[in-house]
Amino acid sequence: MEMTASGAFYTGQYRNLFQEIGYTNEQIDAKLRQAWSDLFDGDEDTRIYYPLGDDMGYLLDTGNLDVRTEGMSYGMMMAVQMNKKDEFDRLWKFSKTFMQHTEGRYKHYFAWHCKPDGTRLSEGPAPDGEEFYALALLFASNRWGDGPSPFDYSNQARIILRACLHQGEQGEGDPMWDPATKLIKFIPESPFSDPSYHLPHFYELFALYADEQDRPFWKEAAAASRAYLHTACHPETGLSPEYANYDGTPADVQRHGDYRHFFSDAYRTAANIALDWEWFRRDPWQVEQSNRLQHFFREIEVDDYRRYTIDGTPFEEAALHPIGLLATNAAASLAADGPDAEHFARLFWDTPLRTGQRRYYDNCLYFFSLLALSGNYRIY
Repeated sequence: MEMTASGAFYTGQYRNLFQEIGYTNEQIDAKLRQAWSDLFDGDEDTRIYYPLGDDMGYLLDTGNLDVRTEGMSYGMMMAVQMNKKDEFDRLWKFSKTFMQHTEGRYKHYFAWHCKPDGTRLSEGPAPDGEEFYALALLFASNRWGDGPSPFDYSNQARIILRACLHQGEQGEGDPMWDPATKLIKFIPESPFSDPSYHLPHFYELFALYADEQDRPFWKEAAAASRAYLHTACHPETGLSPEYANYDGTPADVQRHGDYRHFFSDAYRTAANIALDWEWFRRDPWQVEQSNRLQHFFREIEVDDYRRYTIDGTPFEEAALHPIGLLATNAAASLAADGPDAEHFARLFWDTPLRTGQRRYYDNCLYFFSLLALSGNYRIY
């Protein structure tokens, strides 16, 4: 299929949107290097990475003062993209030492958050961490080669992916993907999903490197997630809820708040859709969706970003992570072909990293968007 063959997976060519709109390669490379330096080695008001001892390190959720599998696996993906093996190995050693379960119902899964000294705060896992760990490890294996355990990256990735699909088959526990729908769950025990967890472009690659018996499942999961996002994203605004049922309708889960609306988790959906388009170009809907989302935000100032119902009604409540939302709105420009794509790319370029207490989540999304829009979020 001609359209399929145009994605970066097939061509090896990654679109550099910043270059297309007039920035030089020198400016772009300098901006990316500076952002890495600020986040991993910068001053106390900006950095989110901290070494621990001689061979470990962590990304700190500065708003909650804890360490999360989200951030640890994100940091590993950032590091492998930037060819930073030392930071990658330190993050992985911390994750392996303190966060990964070795027995019980969560064996091979990761406790979703802990203190900076490694003390676990919760035992349960969050599947977005597992999927990022697995692909970052596969990329590390392909980029640097496998070493002795725990740096036998490809083997470690397959252990995680095996657990994600087969946990509970021989005893206690639950898989992270719903076997019937082939959709990722919010947590292993939940009967609903989180649209921002859906990474079909990752599953296409898992279908190449996972255990041979599981490869057909991952191909089907990629197709299922692409179809799911059609139903989870509003047909007019492009907004998605934080949690959604397997049919895509907002999930009415009230334990810790109301997650039927467009808020922090949901920002990632736009960036995920755009990167899937850049890598694989399987679904032309992704272009229309990215245009819709950018059209919705085009006339809203970043300082006025809020919580929204998915039909676009604003709440009084301001966005907790406005820079993160801007970053993902800009990342959508990789797939968008409408009049707003250049606007968001320029606005993002002109916006610095966030500083202060809430910077962690914003700046993770910021760095991924910087990688993507500069043609540096690559398949290894």
